Parts: sequence; C-alpha cells; structure tokens
Amino acid sequence: MKKPVYLSLGSNLGDRAKNLRDAIAALGSAGVRVVRVSLTYETEPVDYLDQPWFLNSAVETETKLTAPDLLRVLRGIETQMGSKKLVAKGPRLIDIDILLHGSEVIDTPELQIPHPRMHLRRFVLEPLAEIAPNVQHPVLDLSIADLLARTPDKSAVHGAARPQPGQRRGAV
Repeated sequence: MKKPVYLSLGSNLGDRAKNLRDAIAALGSAGVRVVRVSLTYETEPVDYLDQPWFLNSAVETETKLTAPDLLRVLRGIETQMGSKKLVAKGPRLIDIDILLHGSEVIDTPELQIPHPRMHLRRFVLEPLAEIAPNVQHPVLDLSIADLLARTPDKSAVHGAARPQPGQRRGAV
C-alpha cells in the first residue's frame, strides 16, 4: 500500500536549483511518485554557519518502499549526484531527508522518523507547511502549520522562488 511520504531537499553547492530539480526527477525512476513540490526557499545555514546559503524545498511523495528501503534509495541518489558529506551539517551538493513516512514512528541508529529535528528547523517547516499545513506530526500531535508557528528557529528563510515556466505551483 502506498503511503504519503514527505521529504526535505537542500543544496548549497554548485547550481543549487538544478541540484534540487535533478534530485526530484531521480525520485520517479526510483519507485517514488512525486505528488507535490513546494516552491524553493533560500535559507541561511544553521548549526555550521561558515558555508554558503542553501536552497530548500519539500516534496510530497507516494511509495510502496519501506522507510529503510527509501533511505537507501535516497542515499543512492545523493551518491549518484556526487554529494559527499565531508562535514556534519556542512556544505553539500544535495541532501535528501525523510521527514514523515505515513504515520510511522521509527527510532533506530540508522533512521529516525519523524525526522528528529524537523520541528526545530524553519528551513524544513516553511516549505513543508506550504504543501502540507494540516498534516499531523505523529509524535508531537501538532500540525505542520502549528509546528512552524511554534518553532524557536529564527533563521532567515527568504521568499519562495517562482515556479519554472509551464510548471504549476504545488502540482507535478
């Protein structure tokens, strides 16, 4: 059975917008159907500050893949695109995180769902709230819109980029 899965994508190296587009395109050939894509937001680095600003977006998908299998697929896309995580929370060509996998709660050394810091990250919540404001966090029992309103993160998240010509906002 397919379940709604929400992903966060970020890039701060190379052609950031192209990196996001390429990663989203790669999802389709990996058994992940893209349902909706947020606009793209420019965001300041958090935690590791000495790096370029990011472009971030959120994607609603459907997949039959289990969360661990999806994680392997996403890591494969990152590797295929040439992304290397040399510094924790540092610069990267592409980073794809699973935020929510249906209403599952998973806590293993390799994978935590819901993403354990999503409620503390404005760069995650702004794009996610755009496409899924009423989706409930399965542990905190608050909507994404409520999490955004309550987040202590005051980092800069600059307006959304306009969709590409011929592309409708939110729909794929």
